[in-house]
Amino acid sequence: MPNKEVKKLSYEEALEELESIIEAMEDGTIPLAELVSQFESGAKLLKLCQIKLKEAELKIKKLDIDTETKSTFETN
Repeated sequence: MPNKEVKKLSYEEALEELESIIEAMEDGTIPLAELVSQFESGAKLLKLCQIKLKEAELKIKKLDIDTETKSTFETN
């Protein structure tokens, strides 16, 4: 999967594609040349999933900080 296509995937789509690659690798029927290619695609998908999870984590932390700040101002 080309880099541009990978970057457009949602977290769920990337994870589904990654799981599909892992299943295909585990069943042992993929030829070596394709296995290397699939591994490279899997690495890109994994990186994308990690980035998207980190972005979500940062958004949650920001919301939490915003909520705490609001509560502090409302209490005073």
